[in-house]
Amino acid sequence: MSNQRISVLAPFLVCFFILEIASAAPPTRKFDATGAPTFIRLDGKSAINPAPDVDGDFLIGPEYTPAPEGEIIEGVPQGKIQQFTMNSKEGKLFNPGIAREVFGKVDPDNPKTLIVETHEIDYTRQITVYIPAQYIAGTEAPFMVCHDGPKGRPNMTLPRILDNLIAQKRAPAMIAIMIANGGGDAQGHERGKEYDTMSGLFAQYIETEVLPQVEKHCQVKLTHDPDGRATMGSSSGGSAALIMAWYRTDLYHRVLTTSGTFVNQQWPFNPKTPDGAWGFHNKLISESPKKPIRVFMAIGDRDNYNPNVMRDGMHDWVEANHRMAKVLKAKGYHYQYLFCQNSGHGVRNAKAQFLPHAIEWVWNGYSPK
Repeated sequence: MSNQRISVLAPFLVCFFILEIASAAPPTRKFDATGAPTFIRLDGKSAINPAPDVDGDFLIGPEYTPAPEGEIIEGVPQGKIQQFTMNSKEGKLFNPGIAREVFGKVDPDNPKTLIVETHEIDYTRQITVYIPAQYIAGTEAPFMVCHDGPKGRPNMTLPRILDNLIAQKRAPAMIAIMIANGGGDAQGHERGKEYDTMSGLFAQYIETEVLPQVEKHCQVKLTHDPDGRATMGSSSGGSAALIMAWYRTDLYHRVLTTSGTFVNQQWPFNPKTPDGAWGFHNKLISESPKKPIRVFMAIGDRDNYNPNVMRDGMHDWVEANHRMAKVLKAKGYHYQYLFCQNSGHGVRNAKAQFLPHAIEWVWNGYSPK
């Protein structure tokens, strides 16, 4: 091949190489690899999930048994579901939304961020609310905010789990508020702006714009006690869950994450938090006073690894969650961390087994005031 032809093809070969890396299947990470926490193995014979009142690092899988709490159990009171939509045009904090057409490119002046072209959008957001059968009208109820809520018909898995946990007195009679994202994913999209921004803005949006509408449309009252409030999510929804509690500890104390995006995905770049959510385990948690936050985490051994063009050393989901577990332990936080063998991003096969347990663990120690 001539030098001229190589020169002409070079940009295309580089793009192809980047795309190949981005689309490659994530490697399987060993539970005993260098840098991993020391996991307690659960072999499934004596237990498939850890105890609901212990902290630490646990190894589960590679086979999973769906939890019976995910099914309708005869005689268990069933809660009700209500849905309504919110229009971005009627909001304040996230009006208008943003979106992009192409992913963007690494900023040559700052490899920790991207150059992304965005445009404004209007959007609707569906809110799905589970109200337990045990809820007493007029009383303040504990609740759980769930990110990436449905954009159509509700998935009944979480409501069924809550029906059963509440009936078995393994969780309080809580309301679940499932909030759909604003659309898209990651840098330059509304979902990324909402979930990956390292600030209390999204928690403020939910507090001032979403929760009042929940109380209005569903005729319920929500507690103002931060110990009676939980937030949960997967992927960037998981990082959003911790971000909400970290920056607004006055609002939330309980966090449940799966495949948490504790990586450098914040956009636009913020010099105060230059590493995005990677900064949690890189600096913020270790250098800040301990906060009254209880954190559940789970990650798959085939979870995300460098899924885009950024090669900043801060895009390994498994390493990020390992680092989170170690810094939480060193700082004395109540945390429980599951490393799920034979599981990918979102840990769906493992979550079918451990989600009821995770909810029970997150709410352990709660006492209504």
